[in-house]
Amino acid sequence: MKITKKIYLIHGWGGTDSSEGWFGWLKKKAKEKGFEVISFNMPNTDEPVIEEWINFLKENIKELNEETYFIGHSIGCQAILRYLETLDLNIKIKGSIFVAPWMKLDKNTIEEEGEEVIEIARPWMETPINFEKIKKHTKNFLCILSDNDPYVPLFNKEFFEEKLGAKSVIKNNEEHFNETQKIPEILEFLK
Repeated sequence: MKITKKIYLIHGWGGTDSSEGWFGWLKKKAKEKGFEVISFNMPNTDEPVIEEWINFLKENIKELNEETYFIGHSIGCQAILRYLETLDLNIKIKGSIFVAPWMKLDKNTIEEEGEEVIEIARPWMETPINFEKIKKHTKNFLCILSDNDPYVPLFNKEFFEEKLGAKSVIKNNEEHFNETQKIPEILEFLK
């Protein structure tokens, strides 16, 4: 029986299952490479809550195997990590790619955004993650950051390298990748 190559694509805070920008580009290119690409409109996207997002993924992800990749943007990366943490230890996947991932946000930026943003972000920043359990599912991680991201400080690179052994790429002038049209490093990693 042939194993289906799948990508689960998880958007960020305030995002959607978009076909624009690098999401649309990735969907097209990945399909050309024989992947089935599944993306969702995550619940309550403007005020993301850990439990809602993880329960949504549990309900909607139907098949995982050693040819499955997860690709996330921004808070979607944390949603992937927190979802992987809930899986049975015998489940193996191919890998995960994190675009503009964060465990901590830029303090000045979130203060500028206001108290409401701080309250939404706080559980995501303070609720622990069991990285050792996550690495039982795969040891294949890529972290892509921008040198001028207004939300995600570059120290997140060291965090992901240390906790997951992630490979890292720092792109120039891509900000939070919201306007980015393509990220070739993703396709390289999928080989």
